[in-house]
Amino acid sequence: MRLFFYRCFPGFGNCYVLGTDDDSGSREAVIVDPGSIDNKIIDDIEGNGYTLRAVLITHEHKRHVYGLRTLKRIYDVGIFAMNSSIMEFTTTQVKDADKISIGPFNLEVIAIPGHSADSAIFLIDRLLFTGDVLTAGLVGSTQSSYGAAAQMNGIQNRILTMPGDYTVLPGHGPPSTLEAERRFNVGINQYRENHDRRQGFRVDL
Repeated sequence: MRLFFYRCFPGFGNCYVLGTDDDSGSREAVIVDPGSIDNKIIDDIEGNGYTLRAVLITHEHKRHVYGLRTLKRIYDVGIFAMNSSIMEFTTTQVKDADKISIGPFNLEVIAIPGHSADSAIFLIDRLLFTGDVLTAGLVGSTQSSYGAAAQMNGIQNRILTMPGDYTVLPGHGPPSTLEAERRFNVGINQYRENHDRRQGFRVDL
């Protein structure tokens, strides 16, 4: 497979196109989080002869979906997301642990709410499209201690426990690896330290 990376403005979000690289078969692609659509993205799709098979949305924040209207004017393509609709578009609604085949792409859905109620990670091969749940060195911002706990529980129990290494492709910032995040992610380490500190608090009466 070939992976194309784009920085979307405004919002500084990441958009990805994942395409097949087998010249002997059909050339197909999926796009993840089209925060904006420009000539470079369209040129890469068309120049490589890809048939765009799906749009994957990690969560419905504007900087990750703003390009949908432009994309849908160009391609009649289905949208896969945790929500039943994104903007004015009906989606194929996915849920946690779904395993879906889209052409040559086999993906697994890992729902990790916290940053948003609809946050999902898409696993394709050894690639983790993590949206804003997990970025290089950080975890997603949340609006409450409950959301922070729910997100961290999902990260620790669903992502960090995955055997072996994976490429982490976040919604913002540079790519990383799962092993690097296991060892060096500041957000995860700070949460663990704060949790341990609270667990150790005691009042003797």
